[in-house]
Amino acid sequence: MTLPPPDPAPRRLLRDVAYEALLSSIVSGEYAPGAKLSDGELAARLGLSRAPVRDALARLTAERLVVSKPQSYTRVAPLVAEEIRGALAVVRAMHTLAVREALPRLRESHLHDMRAANAAFVRAVEAGDIASAISADDAFHAVPVSASGNRPLSDTVARYTPLLRRLEHQRFSSEAARASAARHEELITACEARDAERAAKIAYEIWAELE
Repeated sequence: MTLPPPDPAPRRLLRDVAYEALLSSIVSGEYAPGAKLSDGELAARLGLSRAPVRDALARLTAERLVVSKPQSYTRVAPLVAEEIRGALAVVRAMHTLAVREALPRLRESHLHDMRAANAAFVRAVEAGDIASAISADDAFHAVPVSASGNRPLSDTVARYTPLLRRLEHQRFSSEAARASAARHEELITACEARDAERAAKIAYEIWAELE
């Protein structure tokens, strides 16, 4: 009996490829605040057509990492301290709430996923791979957000987290990243003990330390 071939791995959409590349360049500072962004030049650099690059720039504009005026300019958004503080306050509150709401629902599989994500975070930090460290950090915090079952909460986190990427890049490029890994372990321990107050306090402090 001949078995059918396995389903091919899903192909990444070109607009997602463009978005991830541009996001990485903005977050790392390769494209500094105020830098002009030409869709034609970016398309040539990435080996893509202009359409996915324009889609990526539109998404980055919606996330406030890019500012654009039709027929005039497209630039990397400036770092506006007040706006970033506001986004951080919202994201911090949402993650604190997520931990509180998720705790009664957390199973051992959730704790396993958090441990695996933190281990990946540590490996990425030790390797100096900041992009992977950010992805692993996202995976870690996504566990209680998902387990909370609160869709408005998760939508709010998704909306405002991109504004914090440049802060995350700075933190995870420094020795402070090791403190973040330790904080993650503390959160896992508190969740495992079903200590809601302790877990919520740690979640709040993790995001407060980003500022």
